[in-house]
Formats: sequence, C-alpha cells, structure tokens
Amino acid sequence: MNKINYNLEMEKIINKIDLQNKPTLLLHSCCGPCSSAVIERLYPYFKLQVLYYNPNIDTYEEYMKRAKEQMRFLKEFGIADQVKVQVLEYDKDAFLKAVQGYEHAGEGSSRCLKCFNLRLSKTAQLAKEGDFDYFTTTLSISPWKDSQVLNKLGNYLGNIYGVTYLYSDFKKKNGFKRSVELSNKFNMYRQCYCGCQFSQEETLNCEEKIN
Repeated sequence: MNKINYNLEMEKIINKIDLQNKPTLLLHSCCGPCSSAVIERLYPYFKLQVLYYNPNIDTYEEYMKRAKEQMRFLKEFGIADQVKVQVLEYDKDAFLKAVQGYEHAGEGSSRCLKCFNLRLSKTAQLAKEGDFDYFTTTLSISPWKDSQVLNKLGNYLGNIYGVTYLYSDFKKKNGFKRSVELSNKFNMYRQCYCGCQFSQEETLNCEEKIN
C-alpha cells in the first residue's frame, strides 16, 4: 500500500489560503519544544489557538512544567498576545482507563493509538464547540510517531465531530531538526519520551536521540 505524503496534502491547503482572511486552527500540542517548529510553520497561515491536553503525562508536576514551557515559548517567540493557550485540567485517570489492558504493549503499539485517540478526540470536540475551521496535532513532528496512523485517525475523528482535520507530517522538511534548534535557542525544557510512565520505562539512551 502506497503511503500518503501528508506534508504535501497540507501544503495543497495552505497554498490556497487567503492571508487576508486566515482560517482558524485548534492545534493540539504535546509539549512546547515539539510545538515550536509547528507553530513557526503554521502561524503565517492560520489564526492559531493551542490546546494543551496530555493526560498521558505521568505526574501533575511534569504536566504543569511542560504546560509552562508551552506558554513561555509563545511569549519569547513574540506571539503570546496573538496565540492563546488553553491548558486543560490534568486527568491521568482518563489515560489509564483508555490504555487499560495495553499498559505493557510497547512504544508504537495499540497503547499509543488509544492515547492518540483520547487526545485527538478531545481536540476535535473542542474544535467543533469553538467553531474552528481546522484542528490538528503536533505529534507528527516526532520521528517515532507514524504520520499515516495519526492522519487517518484525525480524519476519522474529524468526520465524527464535524470539523476538518488538517493533514500534516511536521517531521518533513527537517521539522524535527528545526524543533531541536528552537528548543536550544530558547533553552527549553525537553524530554525524550512522550510523558507516560510506560514510555519512560521503555526508553533507553533517549538523550542521544534528540541531539
């Protein structure tokens, strides 16, 4: 089966945008560092709002630390007055319930798909309630996240909730490399695992992966 180039699909959309009448986009962000290159790329084309909803993160302290980095990036990038960040209440129980029975399935397994579904379902719901034109996620910027899976899920949820999912593969065109560069530039707190306790236990030598 041929893979779809979701970066190309996104470019087809943004190339047709009237910059005098930008559409609205609700961007689910997994963390500030990953969002950095994504926001840099999307900001010229959309009226952005960032949604920070990541109940997979292991502790409340880690959740809030990443949320604060998200807000700090927007401030230091110079667009905090134009891009609102909505931080939802920490709800680890929702994550544990979603992945029940798959806790030790491994990184990249059905456990991750259930986690993606949890976070993107909430994003799609809020995008619909907020009358956004599009919703999408920063998750595809990670070299360890399958853009084919993410985009099919996003499109499926978009059809359910009645809001358009913006196809994307943000790792393309050196997106991940750019996120690392921006993280270094702004001295951002960056972790090398998604945040869940299972991923943390499974990740080895992750410091080497992001350098």
